[in-house]
Amino acid sequence: MVATISPPGERHGGGYGVPIRQQMTGSDKTTKPAKRPSPRLTKRIWRKIRKPLTESDFATDLVSRLFVAWVLFVQRTNRLVEFDEQRADHIMQDEGPVIVTCWHGQHFMAPLFTRNGQPSVAMVSRSRDAELNARIIERLGFSTVRASGGRSAGRAVEKGAIRGVLELRKHIRAGQSVFMMADIPHGTPRKAGMGIVSVARLSGAPIVPVAYASSRRRVFQKSWDKAVLNLPFGRAAFCFGDPIAVAADADDETMERCRLTLQDELNRVLDEAHAIVDADA
Repeated sequence: MVATISPPGERHGGGYGVPIRQQMTGSDKTTKPAKRPSPRLTKRIWRKIRKPLTESDFATDLVSRLFVAWVLFVQRTNRLVEFDEQRADHIMQDEGPVIVTCWHGQHFMAPLFTRNGQPSVAMVSRSRDAELNARIIERLGFSTVRASGGRSAGRAVEKGAIRGVLELRKHIRAGQSVFMMADIPHGTPRKAGMGIVSVARLSGAPIVPVAYASSRRRVFQKSWDKAVLNLPFGRAAFCFGDPIAVAADADDETMERCRLTLQDELNRVLDEAHAIVDADA
């Protein structure tokens, strides 16, 4: 999560951040609103504090504990108005190990919705910045596989994507369902990557698209994935689509068709979840 930090205003006359026109009296005296820092400035500030934060085990551990406490608080104080438990149980029991997925930016609450302890494994980026995400997920009861996909074959090898896929396949073959994001970090939001489709083809596990939404939420419009911070004391919906199977002998054309199907289904269930919680109570 990215915190926006506003620097203290410069001193102008009798206040901070509010320039006052001089030599005016009575009703002629006016003030100009304080200028907000530009997105570029806040991004530079965040980059300066992000590195020492991620390099401090104490800070990472503390923030992960606080965030997990917040996630659990939000879950317990939002009234769940949509969640088909019977269908969820049917999918988890009858489809065998599955690959549960959602969009970046919508994923903070998704790990809470497990059925009988599944899924129990999550893929997390190998980057130092993702250490916080890994600790949060582990505190929520998951084991983690550290790997990242790339936009080219060379980058995929460098980021350990191949090793990560093989490790996920090992967990799936051992009967464990897994959780991974559908889109590529810092890529195009709501665009499914080919990585998750490849995992499904190699492992034989179907992909289950899911979405969580709450009626009270804060959307970080400046983040690449339009990340959502769910807030307490509202209504919540957890929706999921039909499992998407990828044949072991799928060619490139079939893989692309599966990717588009997944992309459409993720968008559909997310829009459905938002429509439910945003409807008049």
